[in-house]
Amino acid sequence: MSIAPAVVPSGAEAAEWIPDGPYNLAGTVGTLQCGPHDPSFIVQGPDRWLAFRTSDGPVTLALRQRGSLNDSRVQATAWGPGAARALESLPRLLGAEDDWSAFDSPRFRAGLPELARKGRYLDPGLRLPASRRMLDTVVRAVLEQKVTGIEAKRAWRYLLTRYGDVAPGAGEFAPAALRLPPTAEQWRRVPSWDWHKAGVDSKRSATILKAALVASGLERLASLPGGEAVRSGLRSVPGIGVWTVAEVVQRTHGCPDSISVGDYHLAAYVGAALTGRRTDDAGMIELLEPWRGQRQRVVRSLYSSGFRKPTFGPRLSPEDHRRR
Repeated sequence: MSIAPAVVPSGAEAAEWIPDGPYNLAGTVGTLQCGPHDPSFIVQGPDRWLAFRTSDGPVTLALRQRGSLNDSRVQATAWGPGAARALESLPRLLGAEDDWSAFDSPRFRAGLPELARKGRYLDPGLRLPASRRMLDTVVRAVLEQKVTGIEAKRAWRYLLTRYGDVAPGAGEFAPAALRLPPTAEQWRRVPSWDWHKAGVDSKRSATILKAALVASGLERLASLPGGEAVRSGLRSVPGIGVWTVAEVVQRTHGCPDSISVGDYHLAAYVGAALTGRRTDDAGMIELLEPWRGQRQRVVRSLYSSGFRKPTFGPRLSPEDHRRR
């Protein structure tokens, strides 16, 4: 893998990352997007536009994959005070530190369930990204606690559109709707009625405010390699439990083993994929135990296989508390 300078548009900085082996940009960074209408992550044609903050300031980052699956490169163009810092951490964001070699070894693959082998075959370019953006990821995960995906995505979109700053400096190139996630201070200034308008109950908004109060400590977790120190640091925030920690470290640290215990759909999905029957969290953990250390990769490969669990009865409907 290598990173090299690229052609630089006026007012921007640019680089080109060349991965070793197959690569899938859309599948890799797609997990960082909170739904198709995420104001901080917009897909526009072949480009993926991200807006976020670095230690040097905010940045607008455009990503485009060129070439074929097995011979590709990712062109990155960045605007704003955080441009150089964003490009410096680009390989990590794109999953360069995510090593699938043990997973892809013949001996390990031979012991995988058929659907996981199929998924890895269909998507050999999948990597697990490591954004190291702690507060943004914590807020998103908390918004997703115990509600439907539709509700969580709506809340994220509403709050970022209302309180996120306009993304820096890409001018006519960037989507007009692109917004930076709020800073810790901006999250603390969201009034109770706007949490209500966003459909966020008092328990989740209180957890986000507590996380914002210790944002500097959370961001220090980004420099750690992962593991129990990061999990313990996250769990020290009241309202953040096992499910939220797993959802965070999957995205901030590219954790290959974290499983979202307590997820509304995941246990039933894994059970159906591996046994043809739904199961609960305890059953899911038991089923995935043979691949401990690689369990998140197994789950992602199951999803890549195209398998969908059978559905029974109506879907869970979102509840609208905003007019109560």
